[in-house]
Amino acid sequence: MSTWEFPFMRRSSSMLAEVVSLVRDAMRAGVTTEELDALAEDEIKKRGAMPAFKGYQPTPAFSPFPGSICTSSNHVVAHGIPRDLPLVEGDVVSLDFGLVFQGYYADTAFTASVGPARPEIQELLDTTRTALEAGIAAAKPGNRVGDIGHAIEQHAKAAGFGLVHEFVGHGIGRKLHERPAIPNFGTAGSGPLLRPGMAICIEPVFTLGGGRTRTLADGWTAVTADGSIAAHFEHTILITEKGPEVLTRAA
Repeated sequence: MSTWEFPFMRRSSSMLAEVVSLVRDAMRAGVTTEELDALAEDEIKKRGAMPAFKGYQPTPAFSPFPGSICTSSNHVVAHGIPRDLPLVEGDVVSLDFGLVFQGYYADTAFTASVGPARPEIQELLDTTRTALEAGIAAAKPGNRVGDIGHAIEQHAKAAGFGLVHEFVGHGIGRKLHERPAIPNFGTAGSGPLLRPGMAICIEPVFTLGGGRTRTLADGWTAVTADGSIAAHFEHTILITEKGPEVLTRAA
């Protein structure tokens, strides 16, 4: 990515961070994930952008994704479809957001408990978020993709949490998903070289159980194979000469 494109990535990402803050504030018991999805779509369009996920179809084998955001509750790992089902106290909900503005994409996700979280849930959330920050710190020029994955993997192992391998981060820019893939595991010093001008998404997914997943009959919803609770955090990162710049962090 050329330096003249940086402002476009920053603008789309800051818009998305605004939308995330509004939806996060609306997430409470009694609200449905369909309502959160509608709010996100409305706020994205108010800003002159478009949802990146709605109608997304990676291959002809997939049906187009029906929502503007992914709403993954409890044992759902990723790609949960918004439903007319109210959230209840104790739910653990991952919301994944994407938009495109003037041809540039942004992507981010967070997980939160509806109401107070049980201690083991809070530890899962805190550790997954900390692992994301460790991955971001490793995303500096001269390092390699494996350094990011290694940093994330060490947090999962130290805490004894399951690490999902099937879903990984990715490059981003003019397309939602670009090369290189950014796994949440790996060997330090291995993989593609990280260079200034690269924009990537880092997104660890940890679980209270094992790391295996399965996909439901809708073709999208991925759940933990053992039914354990999952957590997912993600940011869009720009690698600059000075180091990683987190584009989707709320101001």
